[in-house]
Amino acid sequence: MPPQPVPARRGNSEIRAYALRYMPSERSAVEAVAVPIENPKSKIENALLSLPFAVAPWPLIPYLYRPMKILLTGVAGFVGSHAAERLLAEGHAVTGIDNFEPYYDPALKRRNLEAVQKTARALGSKTPAKKAPDLAAEGSVLLPGSEGGAAGQAGHAQAAQGAGPSFQFVEGDFGDRALLDRVLAQNRFDAVIHLAAQAGVRPSIDDPLKYLKVNVTSLVTLLEALRAHGPKRIVAASSSSVYGNVTPAPFREDAPCVQPQSPYGASKRAGEIFLGTFAKLHGFRAVVVRPFTVYGPRQRPDMAIAAFARKLILGEPITLFGDGSSARDYTFVADIVDGLMGALVCPVEFGLYNLGGDHPVSLSELVAALEKAVGKQAVIKREKMQAGDVERTSADLTRSRKDLGYSPKVSLEEGLRQTVAWVREELAREGRRV
Repeated sequence: MPPQPVPARRGNSEIRAYALRYMPSERSAVEAVAVPIENPKSKIENALLSLPFAVAPWPLIPYLYRPMKILLTGVAGFVGSHAAERLLAEGHAVTGIDNFEPYYDPALKRRNLEAVQKTARALGSKTPAKKAPDLAAEGSVLLPGSEGGAAGQAGHAQAAQGAGPSFQFVEGDFGDRALLDRVLAQNRFDAVIHLAAQAGVRPSIDDPLKYLKVNVTSLVTLLEALRAHGPKRIVAASSSSVYGNVTPAPFREDAPCVQPQSPYGASKRAGEIFLGTFAKLHGFRAVVVRPFTVYGPRQRPDMAIAAFARKLILGEPITLFGDGSSARDYTFVADIVDGLMGALVCPVEFGLYNLGGDHPVSLSELVAALEKAVGKQAVIKREKMQAGDVERTSADLTRSRKDLGYSPKVSLEEGLRQTVAWVREELAREGRRV
């Protein structure tokens, strides 16, 4: 069953975040109150958010916030599709961009997008999907309240003012400046959530220039487009790969991060630096999150948990690199999305935040937990550690708890249960006997 909509202009993510963080004693009253200001000016919001916590009129904040209009890159990806569904459930208007980059089967990404579209229809009107050649390249799809042209843009704007969630999809590359100019010129976004990236630690060793182009050059292209059109409020996903092997565990955000283990990690660290530079030079409000080994339904097929679960169910051998002592801070996708929602309303000019599961698990422990979740014993093949892999990841969540209200809730056991159930569904869809 898709997530249920938040009542129009009531209890949106900003109200809940501020009520919980700054007014816990008034939380229930705040969540029940309607927002009386129809469409506050961004300068009012910015002025209030710029005040020091100690003197800001936090009891008034919920009266000024309303559902937002969000540009989300990487919407058809693993985390992106989950984030889109959460934003829609919170009542926001979402425009998603994705180019279905064939790092893995684009058909999987298109199914992710279909899930988002289904959620959008369930939460909004029953308007059928339509083409939008005036907004982007052929194949772009607009959904409830976003039919393209002046009428469609008006409907999308109404959603951002509390008339209900809406979803708009644009097929294209977030590094395409001409496309960005068209999309940004035709929409007045409140914020950008940037999740698109060239993923993969090991492939980055063979093709570092591709990672430089997508994760750095295209990011700067996006920032330049935002500098020209707005908004200057961005939440961007980096990676725990920036820490490398030399950072003491648990990893703190103030670690130097000068020696990532892979070109992928180096490209994500370079992206962080550019975001900080644009915040300082051009007045951006940039919040960067560092997710730690995300897993859950829709996980990329090359990632360990999805790949291991599939092989375990099918009775195929799994390959473990190293002696099993390497450890990862596995984090369920719903917890990562919680962190993104906190980052969206975090009132800082620039900040780096870890999003981890708060409990590193060794590779041997992971396999044992998967065996329990699947109900089968694994057939294991062992090989030496691969270049680019780190020995351990471990997130210090002190800063994220304080500033984002972040607290991972899904245990490894429960997360694996949901992931295995999804893998079984995928195998059944393929006609495999499980």
